[in-house]
Amino acid sequence: MNKSEQIARLRLIRTRNIGPMTYSLLMRRYGSAEAAIAAIPTLAQRGGSKISLASIASVTAELESIDAADAVLLWRDSEYYPERLAQFDDAPACITARGNLHLLTQPMIAIVGARNASINAQRHAHNIASELGKHGDIIVSGMARGIDAAAHRGTLDTGTIGVIAGGIDIVYPPENADLFKEVASRGLLLAEKPPATKPTPKHFPIRNRVIASLAVGVVVA
Repeated sequence: MNKSEQIARLRLIRTRNIGPMTYSLLMRRYGSAEAAIAAIPTLAQRGGSKISLASIASVTAELESIDAADAVLLWRDSEYYPERLAQFDDAPACITARGNLHLLTQPMIAIVGARNASINAQRHAHNIASELGKHGDIIVSGMARGIDAAAHRGTLDTGTIGVIAGGIDIVYPPENADLFKEVASRGLLLAEKPPATKPTPKHFPIRNRVIASLAVGVVVA
């Protein structure tokens, strides 16, 4: 994919009111993001609405931030984009990844649960994750405190994927800073939102659909 098409795709993806499903419809109809952008003024006029496309400057800055974070963009039609995730209509049109992309080609199990979990519950989640990891499953969770963190720590040696609610360069919660570094270097971090995005409550359900879609099963502790 050339740079201009990459920028055009990201402009569509980051435009308000163009979600994953609308993006897919536009790409199927026009064949490229550049052609879709050219058609948007006419489409907006017919629909009686105004669409303000994300600027070239903003998406160029995003691409530079992704490079600076030692991350890459995975497009829905690219090699490492997870097959299980791609089968859903509302799957992200692109996702930012930092770490070992090969983990996305292996079977995944999600483990999620309470942030304020007891020590015993966290130990239990750690042990379940560790056993599943030894049997060849990659553990997916949300990098939150409590159960999520325990599941990630239990599978650093066998393979773990953290799906975060903010940007790929934002550590949340702050107390998991060391865990973020470990997962980025030994596992994989995924983010749907652009860099510098701080997570808000509305971002977490959006993040959760990615966790569930990646996995063949979900364990709730």
